[in-house]
Amino acid sequence: MANTPSKDHRISDQEALRIAEQTDVSPQQAKELAKEHGKEMGEQEARKTKDEG
Repeated sequence: MANTPSKDHRISDQEALRIAEQTDVSPQQAKELAKEHGKEMGEQEARKTKDEG
């Protein structure tokens, strides 16, 4: 079985700022969530934070 490279889940500063403006997370938190969960899931996690707060 070949090793598959891990996906790059980094997001740009602009994307992080957009997520931060739409949710209650900071741009840095948005970047960390995207890195940990992937771009789409990171944004969903940020929205969950907003809904819980």
